[in-house]
Amino acid sequence: MQQRKGDPFGTHRVIEPEGVLPQPAWRLDSVSPLYANECLIDVERLNIDSASFVQIKEACEHDDGKVKEMIMKIITDRGKMHNPVTGSGGMLIGRVSQIGVDFPTSDLQVGDQVATLVSLTLTPLLVEEIQHVNMNNGQISIKGKAILFASCPFATLPEDLPESVSLAALDVCGAPAQVARLVKPRNTVVVLGAGGKSGLLSLAVAWQTAGKQGKVIAIESNPAACEMIRELGIAHEVQSVNAKEPIAVKEMVEELTDGKLADITVNCVNVPDTELSSILATRDGGTVYYFSTAVKFTAAALGAEGAGKDVQMMIGNGYAPGHAELTLQLLRDQPALKDIFYRRYQV
Repeated sequence: MQQRKGDPFGTHRVIEPEGVLPQPAWRLDSVSPLYANECLIDVERLNIDSASFVQIKEACEHDDGKVKEMIMKIITDRGKMHNPVTGSGGMLIGRVSQIGVDFPTSDLQVGDQVATLVSLTLTPLLVEEIQHVNMNNGQISIKGKAILFASCPFATLPEDLPESVSLAALDVCGAPAQVARLVKPRNTVVVLGAGGKSGLLSLAVAWQTAGKQGKVIAIESNPAACEMIRELGIAHEVQSVNAKEPIAVKEMVEELTDGKLADITVNCVNVPDTELSSILATRDGGTVYYFSTAVKFTAAALGAEGAGKDVQMMIGNGYAPGHAELTLQLLRDQPALKDIFYRRYQV
């Protein structure tokens, strides 16, 4: 039987509402046969994004059985892992099981282990079984199938890093790639939520670019994470401040910068209500990069207006050319940083 060719952006998989792309859709078709320009993946592990996993754990009172049930219900109801509260998903790794005749790659082979570099919120997903939930890092072992559209980037997993470590790093690889674009040698850079995986990778890039001539400030609410960052030596200043307290953040950054504030502020916090902290930490004419999926962009826009702040605000686009290679190379080049990822994510 000849395979049908679908829309490269996946609109042929949208069940409801009609006429939208897969990401904003409520429900996707994850069961129909493979289209000619799709790739079928046997899924081994999901990495639920940090904001979503924190919300799910809190809603389930940190009961792993209830967490399994909630995640399975979301996927069953929506045909994808798309948390209706946070609006976010995560990413997956698995092995290629079938390649459509028109899928746009010549290098991919059946059996290759890949990471999808697109959100689970737009990835058709069918889960037969949730085998294990790691309550510490949001990685979930499953048995299931996923569809990769023609437009979706992916990466073949490297052989020199454990798959769980690669998955954790690739889940947030958009952050360091965008920070590498934004930061200049003499910049003052503030990273909020600096102790998480996106925060650490963003700090590492900022330190490489601005560390000698500029200033890198790490803000993290967890004192133990602050000590870890100090030991890494990738920030000039490390402060334990609650990012949900905008005045406290502003005053701290003012003190550390002699009132000049940040040229670039990177928000990697995995809880809501940190929009204004990022804005107030940034000088007029500076840039706020919101990588966190917990951010409400209406709150950011209206908050900047209300505070009379002229800052450029960027949404955390998870895609940038070369983002996967850049991120994995960061781990290879910085053994101490790689060791933290090993301790947190190696299974």
